[in-house]
Amino acid sequence: MAYDAINTSMVKQYSANVQHLLQQRGSRLRGAVTLETGKIGEEVFMDRVDATDAVEVTSRHADSPLMDVPHDRRRVTPKDYDWGKLVDNPDKLRLIMDPTSAYVESAAMAMGRKIDDIVLSAAHGTAYGSGTSAGADANEAIVWPADASQDIAVDFQQDGTTGTNKTLTVDKLIRAQRILQQNEADDYDASGRSPLFIVCSSAQIEGMLNDDSYKNRDYSPLYALYTGDVDHFMGFNFIRTEKTTVASSVEDVLCFHRAGLGLCIWEDIVARVDERPDKRFSQYIYFRMTMGATRLEEKRVLKIKCANA
Repeated sequence: MAYDAINTSMVKQYSANVQHLLQQRGSRLRGAVTLETGKIGEEVFMDRVDATDAVEVTSRHADSPLMDVPHDRRRVTPKDYDWGKLVDNPDKLRLIMDPTSAYVESAAMAMGRKIDDIVLSAAHGTAYGSGTSAGADANEAIVWPADASQDIAVDFQQDGTTGTNKTLTVDKLIRAQRILQQNEADDYDASGRSPLFIVCSSAQIEGMLNDDSYKNRDYSPLYALYTGDVDHFMGFNFIRTEKTTVASSVEDVLCFHRAGLGLCIWEDIVARVDERPDKRFSQYIYFRMTMGATRLEEKRVLKIKCANA
């Protein structure tokens, strides 16, 4: 009983340490998207309601209006992920309970990166939803717009000149703002914080720091240039990751409103530390999660193509 109590305590402590690292240093995108937890079943749906118009009252004592509210949904299908590590030396068991342990950090980082992979894959990938040709099961495949209406070209410049691939520039951010504003996708949350995000690599941060417009103090606080810390600019929250898609030296920078992407969690991180009798009673570190993501609304998600050589 004493051993079981100690072992249970260690499992709980290990799980708490992993969760702490996931929140502080793990997934960079989990807190930026629309998050729903406690899901059950083989698939779930995230419902959306489109805009409606008010009608004019033209007579007294008329019937109450009945509005046709456009309503559709996006389907999210879960996938299972896990991670495991054998620890041969019993003395190392004490080390894995340390919040700064390399094992805890490695585990948390692995799961956090996988969460970001899930979100990034869904952002510009094929979503499944209900539309004119699909019903409540949301079986209609919704691909990224082929007309490039939600894309910003790699050689885009405000003056109209083209032909030279550019990294992330002020010109591209201004165009991104315009597209989101035209789509009415630039609203702020109740706290006044911006729900708009830019997800890009260090190559794009470097490009912005070298952009003459960004260097101009009318655009940016000077401290960002001194420290290299670019995390908020022009109403966008910046998230750096080296996991964006890069093909032929062109990076797909993700720009989105929080309501444009959804992450559903069936089972959050579950951590275990147990003995493996089949491995000479070595300690086995294991944890798993079940999650899925989808693009909720194309008009709230952009793809900014940027040079990344």
